[in-house]
Amino acid sequence: MAGPLTSLKVLDFSTLLPGPYATMLLADMGADVLRVEAPDRVDLTRVMPPHDAGVSTAHGFLNRGKKSLGLNLKEPGSREKVLELVKNHDIVIEQFRPGVMDRLGIGYEALKAVNPRLIYCSITGYGQTGPYKDRAGHDINYLSLAGVSSHCGRADSGPPPMGIQIADVAGGSHHAVMGILAAVIHRQQTGEGQFVDISMTDAAFALNAMAGAACLAGGQEQKPERALLNGGSFYDYYQTRDGRWLSVGSLEPQFASRLFHTLGISEVTSLAMSQNPEHQQHLKAVLKEKIAEKPLAEWQEIFADEDACVEPVLTISEAAEHPQLKARDMVIGVDRGDGTQQPQIGFPIKFEKTPSETSRIGKMLGADNDRFL
Repeated sequence: MAGPLTSLKVLDFSTLLPGPYATMLLADMGADVLRVEAPDRVDLTRVMPPHDAGVSTAHGFLNRGKKSLGLNLKEPGSREKVLELVKNHDIVIEQFRPGVMDRLGIGYEALKAVNPRLIYCSITGYGQTGPYKDRAGHDINYLSLAGVSSHCGRADSGPPPMGIQIADVAGGSHHAVMGILAAVIHRQQTGEGQFVDISMTDAAFALNAMAGAACLAGGQEQKPERALLNGGSFYDYYQTRDGRWLSVGSLEPQFASRLFHTLGISEVTSLAMSQNPEHQQHLKAVLKEKIAEKPLAEWQEIFADEDACVEPVLTISEAAEHPQLKARDMVIGVDRGDGTQQPQIGFPIKFEKTPSETSRIGKMLGADNDRFL
C-alpha cells in the first residue's frame, strides 16, 4: 500500500538540513521526490562525518527515498530543463536567499507561468521580506533573534548550544511541510497554486508559545530558571550517584504526591504547587540531595511502575533500544543498495491505513538514493 502523498511529485532544490528534512518527510509519506543537486558544489551533508559504507550518515538519512538529478543551474540549457520538469511536478522547494532563483530564471513567477497549479515553497532564515531577508544565519542565530535562547539554560551560564536544530527542523522543515500540505488542500478546492514563504526565525518565534503569551499579553519577560518549565520550579533534571540524570516532570498534584512518597520525602509535598521561588528552590535542593543517593539504574527500577512523570535521561543509542520506541518502529533498517541494512530513525507519524514504516520506508534508500539521472 502506498503512502498518503503518493500522488504528489516534488522537485527539491534545497541543501543542508531544513529543506532536505522537509522533503524526506514528504518522501516518507509517499511523495515522489526528485532532488536537483549542483555537480560543481558539494552539499556539505555528503561529506559530513561519520560515514557508513562510504556514505555520510546524515546524507543517507536525509535523502532516503529520493531520486537525484545532477544539474548546474548556471549552465546554458539548465533553465529549460527545469521548466520542462516543473510541468509534471506539483511542488518545488528551495532554500536559496531571496532573489537567487529569480536571477537563475526559475523563480516562482517563471515556474508558475508553465504550471499555474504549482506549489512553490521557499525556506529561508528570515523570510522573503524585512531588513534581514538577505542576511546569512544559522540555527543558533534564528533562536537568538526569536527570543528562544533568552529563556533557556541556566541563569549563571547563559543559553545552551542545543543538541538538535530547533529553528531548522521544528521551525523550517515542519512548518514547510504544514504550509505545503495546506496549499495542496487549497489547490484541491480552487485549482490554484501557491507561494509558501517560510522564515525559520518567524517559526522559532512562534515556538515561544506559552512563554511568548506570558510576555506579550502578561507583561512577564521570560528569563532562565524563572518560569515553571525552564528550571524555575522542581520540574528539572537531577544528577544521580553515577553521574547520570533523571528527569522530573511531576507538576500535577497527583504526580507530585507520588514522587515525594516514592522518594520518602512526603513532608515537602505541600510545597509542590507553591509559586514562591524560595519554596521551589527548597524542593529542588531536597530532590537534588535525594536523587544523588542512588545510581540511575536503581531509580529506573524504583520508578518503573510508578506513574509519576519521572524518566531517565537516555543517550540516543539507549533510546533506540527502549521498548516503547522499538514498539513504535522508530528505528528502521534501510537498504544501503547492496542488500545490507542501515539503521535509521523511523517516520514518527503513524497512519492507520498505511503499512508499517519498516516495510515501506525500509526499502527506500537503495537504488534511487544518491543516483544521478
